[in-house]
Amino acid sequence: MQRITLNVSLLAAFFCMALGVLAPTASAAPASWPQKPIRLVVAGPAGSSVDIAARIIADGLRASLRQAVIVDNKPAAGGTIGAAEVAKAAPDGYTLFIGFNGPLANAPALYAKLPYHPQRDFAPIILTTEQPNLLAVSTELSVKNLAELIALAKSRPGKFNYASVGNGSVSHLGMELLKREAGIDITHIPFNGSPAAVQSIMAGEVQVIFAAPSNLIGPIKTGKLRAIAVTSKKRYPFMPTVPTIAESRIAGLEKFEAIAWNALLAPKDTPPEIIARLNKATDKVLANPSIRKRLSSVGMYAMGGTPETLAAWMEAETNKWGEIIRTVGAQDD
Repeated sequence: MQRITLNVSLLAAFFCMALGVLAPTASAAPASWPQKPIRLVVAGPAGSSVDIAARIIADGLRASLRQAVIVDNKPAAGGTIGAAEVAKAAPDGYTLFIGFNGPLANAPALYAKLPYHPQRDFAPIILTTEQPNLLAVSTELSVKNLAELIALAKSRPGKFNYASVGNGSVSHLGMELLKREAGIDITHIPFNGSPAAVQSIMAGEVQVIFAAPSNLIGPIKTGKLRAIAVTSKKRYPFMPTVPTIAESRIAGLEKFEAIAWNALLAPKDTPPEIIARLNKATDKVLANPSIRKRLSSVGMYAMGGTPETLAAWMEAETNKWGEIIRTVGAQDD
């Protein structure tokens, strides 16, 4: 009996020693991260607002993490292709995703079959940037404000086209909401990102554009486009003379708001230690005065916060825009 007790005791001691040896090994892998380049998948084409933000942030992360951060643009299907790829990637911290409202909040209500779920298949890291959308028109149109655009559209229903940066974006859904509330008929022409959308209105293919300011500021300043409204609740500090849509005092638009935002995420099951380090590093990048200046030069607000804050934000945005999509009957064109 004594011999059995001794063997059990020795076995228990050996087991505890083994756990003591293995425990540091399990936590050592995240602690040594990153040991190779990080791929940052971007849900937009080169030159788009999300791409501009991603490249600025990637520059900061390279210095902070002392590792290469390679931007990989995946703009197809409103950013959902890139999102699906990252959702299925290895959760090791070497494949990350920067997306926007479209693939991260609007897509579940817009697409009948989505190969990922924004809230279940990602580990949120941080909200990176925000910016309002601008409603702008070709200078070939004589309209000077939103009321005049609505009056013109009502006089010629279906005769005008508007460009969005893609299906499911706030650029698309915000304009569809405005159309519904104002009772106008303007045809949606989706493009693969803001550079192509801006090019279309500059070429006279469309007459109206609803998009983030980053690619519109230049043509507006040179007089090639006319900004007639901004979609935030308050006026945009970078273009303070442009009124908000709510200021138009048009019935149904008194509380209008459509904010574009970008966020950084990783595949679900990415080790919490890596998520925490990425959050801390990115938050520090976004607080850097030089980074904030670069972002503000293209009309973006640097954000920040915790993974929990981003998770709550995504859930709220999904609920908000899901209801709007159902209300306006928006579809994947």
